[in-house]
Amino acid sequence: MNSRKYAAEAIGTFWLTFAGCGSAVIAAGFPQVGIGLLGVSLAFGLSVVTMAYAIGHISGCHLNPAVTVGLAAGGRFPANQIAPYVAAQVVGAIAAAAVLYMIASGAPGFDLAKGFASNGYAEHSPGKYSMGSALIAEVVLTMMFLFVIMGATHGKAPAGFAPLAIGLMLTLIHLVSIPVTNTSVNPARSTGPALFVGGWALQQLWLFWLAPIVGGALGGVLYRWLSEDPAGQVTGK
Repeated sequence: MNSRKYAAEAIGTFWLTFAGCGSAVIAAGFPQVGIGLLGVSLAFGLSVVTMAYAIGHISGCHLNPAVTVGLAAGGRFPANQIAPYVAAQVVGAIAAAAVLYMIASGAPGFDLAKGFASNGYAEHSPGKYSMGSALIAEVVLTMMFLFVIMGATHGKAPAGFAPLAIGLMLTLIHLVSIPVTNTSVNPARSTGPALFVGGWALQQLWLFWLAPIVGGALGGVLYRWLSEDPAGQVTGK
């Protein structure tokens, strides 16, 4: 039933957002034992690996509107399922941000003004990167993310290893781009924290919808063009 697929996407995106953003908000800079950039990158990657094994057989484990659009562009996913998948992903991400807020706000000195793992550019980029730099980074990294997803889930790829390849790719993406945008490549993940931070985070949210969606579609189309058998296996149909 489709309702089970949507529920799986909501739960999976909840976990990605809660675990990934939670590592950044709660553990990244914890005094003396903070996990830092490497730890946050691994947390996002591990969240995908764990959920891919848990729900991949139910919904395809997209967890990301850009992945859903990219798979559709690559001929792997029915276009009429994009809207409900994206809606479920956004609901899951918002729920995760709400739970994370309830936990994080219990610590002394908690301040939403510190960003709450929101994505941003210019003065709100960790490295103060420009809007143009942020746009290029998000498009290119999401494009390559979809390229790897398409290849790893192809019917001719080694069986059982797709979650590891995809999770490691997401880890690598974060290692590159946390200084640039705090890493989105996922509009749902960006939306959850932005709703709680408000102000600048909501004003800049457009980029973290536009760039990943464009990048995802490009990645899907690129792999579809490159592969002799682009359909491979349909994910989430």
